[in-house]
Amino acid sequence: MARIKGAVTTRHRRRKVLKLAKGYWGGKSRLFKTANQAVMKSLSYAYIGRRLKKRDFRRLWITRISAAVRPHGINYSRFMNGMKKLNINLNRKVLADMAVNDKATFAAIVEKVKAAI
Repeated sequence: MARIKGAVTTRHRRRKVLKLAKGYWGGKSRLFKTANQAVMKSLSYAYIGRRLKKRDFRRLWITRISAAVRPHGINYSRFMNGMKKLNINLNRKVLADMAVNDKATFAAIVEKVKAAI
């Protein structure tokens, strides 16, 4: 029985890793062992970053809403509590966008919420 060699599979695997490491500095883009370590680390950072992005955007939306309701004499937490009481189901992303781009509609919502509190 013939001996099975893994050269083709190994070469494909190494080529795939080196392709992902393209643009890295020095041996990280040329040597398989260091490139493999760098690629594994960067893929884990990318995975974590996709989750952190969601947190960052939520913080940004909350900050924008808070800054927009403050001139109306109300703070963020009271505003969101009033939204829940009135059963207005607009998420933070939409509210933040309205606060930046459609100030008149946002002001009408804030006045309605202030009246309900």
